Amino acid sequence: MTFSNVIFPYGQEQVNQTVLRQRKCKDKKANGKPISWSVEDHGDYYIIKCLLDVEEEVLVNFSTSDGVIGVDCNVDHFAWTDVSKDGNFLESGTFSFTLNKKTNGQSTKILEAEAIALVDVAVQKNKPIVLEDIDTTLSKTGDAYGNKKANRLKSIFAYRKMAQAIKSRAQKMGVAVMVVNPAYTSITGKLKYMRKFGISIHQAASYTIGRKGLGYKEKVPQVLRHHIVRHQLPYWKQWWALNKKLNVRTEMFYQLFDVNKQFDNINLTHKELTEKESKHLKKAFA
Repeated sequence: MTFSNVIFPYGQEQVNQTVLRQRKCKDKKANGKPISWSVEDHGDYYIIKCLLDVEEEVLVNFSTSDGVIGVDCNVDHFAWTDVSKDGNFLESGTFSFTLNKKTNGQSTKILEAEAIALVDVAVQKNKPIVLEDIDTTLSKTGDAYGNKKANRLKSIFAYRKMAQAIKSRAQKMGVAVMVVNPAYTSITGKLKYMRKFGISIHQAASYTIGRKGLGYKEKVPQVLRHHIVRHQLPYWKQWWALNKKLNVRTEMFYQLFDVNKQFDNINLTHKELTEKESKHLKKAFA
């Protein structure tokens, strides 16, 4: 007996696709996704049922209308910042972990667990995530962490596995992930936002990453602009020139200047500066 013109009011497209796949698999003598049929006799009428596995479609949130979550990946933690649609700082935090002396499998599990926590923040705030472009980061960071142990962690585990863990979890949760060029995000965060918001250099970097994802360009603060000799340089090269001059410990930027206050000189003789740092700054701003 053949039942013709059987049309389901809901799910007919999925039924057609599954039947088609079954036929193709049969031709290739392979196993496809299971599909079951049943006919129920109710006396005056029959009910035909089709049972199949349907992959749930995940809607991905690409909208930046509420802002973004900027993320800075590091060898021992994720730093994140909630950035409003206007580029303002809302909230910041970190998710710490240890990869030292961990096997490849252990490191993957650790990063996956922290990625879940990080993506949950984006889900709760209904915002996409902004990361640095990983390949660009690896090609430009060099010995950014300053010691062989950290650089080994960075090269073996850090960026690609972190990005992979975050992107994988984000895809499952319907969170879009955007990437931006990493150039001078840490320098900008250190000089412009670290003291202003009382956050770490990595949280400040995540803030600038988020702002980049929203399309904002970071100009050098007025209080530091007169220390740049060539003002016609592109804004990103101005950060490079300024960083070259301010070659001191990161924590000193909490005391040396305030981007919200206008004054002529950075405190070149601050009591916590080392003799070498003090001489370097005096020579740079002579």
